[in-house]
Amino acid sequence: MLIVLSLSACASSSSSGAQNGRVPSGYYRVQAGDNLYRIGLRHGQSVIALQRLNGLSNPHEIEVGQLIRVRGGTQSKPSRVSKATTAVPTDHRRSSGLSSVKHYPTPVVPSIALQWPVRGAILRAYNGTTQKGIDIGGARGVPIKAAAAGTVLYAGDELRGYGRLILLQHSSSTMTAYAHNDSLLVRKGQRVTAGQSIATMGDSGTEGVKLHFEVRVNGKAVNPTRYLPQ
Repeated sequence: MLIVLSLSACASSSSSGAQNGRVPSGYYRVQAGDNLYRIGLRHGQSVIALQRLNGLSNPHEIEVGQLIRVRGGTQSKPSRVSKATTAVPTDHRRSSGLSSVKHYPTPVVPSIALQWPVRGAILRAYNGTTQKGIDIGGARGVPIKAAAAGTVLYAGDELRGYGRLILLQHSSSTMTAYAHNDSLLVRKGQRVTAGQSIATMGDSGTEGVKLHFEVRVNGKAVNPTRYLPQ
């Protein structure tokens, strides 16, 4: 994969007004449409890190109104408020989409051999702030290939600014993202091999045909070209 994406306010909430109360620093209140993957994308955390921070054995068992610890501290019991678990799209622009509101030092990337998902001109380079990956030019319908073996963490078009997006999880800390695809050839939970076609190039959610490619470690973007063959 791939997907982090800034909403928390300080102070505590009372039990009588838990759903509408203020959110303590370092926490996030689950909204309709959220899951750990999306929350992690907003706050620069991996799904596994959020599970560890909140003592969650099942990453799918979160509820609307629940307080989720998103940074720092030790493992805590999440606060459960509602039984609802509905899903709706998250409304964020891409520049703040797959990354946190804060800027962190560049993480040390685990040793992982990546290959180019597609060959083409680099239209826009990584800068770590407004551009969390690289944009690669090409023609509509050209196959997009998995940069390494992994599992499909997400395949869909619900993250605004990314168009049809695929996230591949390669390890507990490493993910790659493939955005603006024309068609998606894999589904969530599917295992893929390095070099396997996972999508076709397109212009969904953007102007001009291209692939937006990101590499993320513990939810934080790193420069993809440092880990791709020259």
